[in-house]
Amino acid sequence: MSSPKNGMNTSTDANLIRVVSVRVTADKLEVHFEDGRTHGLPLAWYPRLQHGTPKERNTWQLNAKGRGVHWPLLDEDTSAEGLLAGRRSCEGSFSFDSWLNARVLSRPSRRLKLKPRLRRKVATSGLTPSV
Repeated sequence: MSSPKNGMNTSTDANLIRVVSVRVTADKLEVHFEDGRTHGLPLAWYPRLQHGTPKERNTWQLNAKGRGVHWPLLDEDTSAEGLLAGRRSCEGSFSFDSWLNARVLSRPSRRLKLKPRLRRKVATSGLTPSV
């Protein structure tokens, strides 16, 4: 392991890197660190964030006093160290595809707006109106 004397970071130094805030735009993840640095990373590197709604992207929380960021509505986690180093999401394509498919399937379907009389008829027949 390298020592701080020769200018190399140690694992202890990495624990000092802390995020204070994040901002997600249409194409960028902007990360603000405690020491004043700001990094802009391509949103395409974080597919869950890229596929998230503005509300999902803006609902985040800091983990371990800023050593990580968690987006609970997207089930996405990143470390401060990884963000500072410019690391992409390491999620595999199978995991991401499964998440994306489950996300699409869980969306409420649009229902037809039926007239009250027709709505009663459909309800009593056991049929479900479809789009």
